[in-house]
Amino acid sequence: MAEKIRLNKFISDSGICSRREADKLIEQGHIVVNGKRAKLGDQVSIKDKVTMNGNLIAAKTGEDFAFLAFNKPVGIISTTEIGVKDSIVDYIGYHERIFPVGRLDKESQGLIFMTNNGDMVNKILRAGNNHEKEYLVTVNKPLTDEFILKMGSGVPILGEMTKKCKVVKDSVFSFRIVLVQGLNRQIRRMCEHFDYEVVKLERIRIMSISLKGLPVGEWRQLEPNEIKEIMSAIEHSTSTEEGSINRGKRPEERSKEQEVRSKNAERGTQNAESGTRNSSNFSNVKPSKKTARSSNPNPKSRDLRERSSNSNGKKTGSTKNIKPSTTSFGSRGNSKSGKR
Repeated sequence: MAEKIRLNKFISDSGICSRREADKLIEQGHIVVNGKRAKLGDQVSIKDKVTMNGNLIAAKTGEDFAFLAFNKPVGIISTTEIGVKDSIVDYIGYHERIFPVGRLDKESQGLIFMTNNGDMVNKILRAGNNHEKEYLVTVNKPLTDEFILKMGSGVPILGEMTKKCKVVKDSVFSFRIVLVQGLNRQIRRMCEHFDYEVVKLERIRIMSISLKGLPVGEWRQLEPNEIKEIMSAIEHSTSTEEGSINRGKRPEERSKEQEVRSKNAERGTQNAESGTRNSSNFSNVKPSKKTARSSNPNPKSRDLRERSSNSNGKKTGSTKNIKPSTTSFGSRGNSKSGKR
């Protein structure tokens, strides 16, 4: 029996629009399922005939999902919101709808994943799944051993204590830090707590994928072996925090917190649209058809890339006298793609 999913997810997975926009199309009567006008909350399978204004919406298969690694320059905004100046989707100009896996501040640069697979997004991002993100951080004054120790021991920000993490001094002014959380401007806030200011922040690794060989402002399709490695890592991950957060809480507390998290997730981009299918359903995920970066026909994207690379008369993301290495510390440094 073919698995059923919510209609708005089916439409979103096809690459036409976000789930929120799909709900609007359904409400306005533009969507028909098997000859009948669709309703909000309907569920469909790949065997159902779904049309929008008479045009067939093709179901996505595992091999259709896009998964890109992008070296985001400073100044580009990690949003899919239409009309936002210097947005990441305009910069990349991909031929179908994709969204970022999490965010990087406008002032930050480095590795960010772009995909159209919302289920994988959530399993990568959830702090409870302990998937690593590594950063190279440059600050405005010499580092001390005390700073390094306290940064790794947990820092009070945003009303909570950050998780313990690995922090290693890289030079007089720079250090590497590995996080599994993704709190708002987390590293900058952690540094500010100790009266340090971040001069440059670069994400150099996500899980087993690094920036190695990927210039600032460029993107590439993940290779099949890289996707297979990611899929293996998230195989037992959950797409929600419910399993770890809700233990020991009353039902009314769970319901209220879940509602807040849902609103925050929706407000946070339409980037990581939540999914409920098990990761096993994506065991055959492969890169979609290769698209050459240089052949991108989107003039808006080309213009944005040129402005970004030429800003201030130098290549975006460069910092005087700073030569960071993109080789991660730890046991993960031997991956073909490198570590973040």
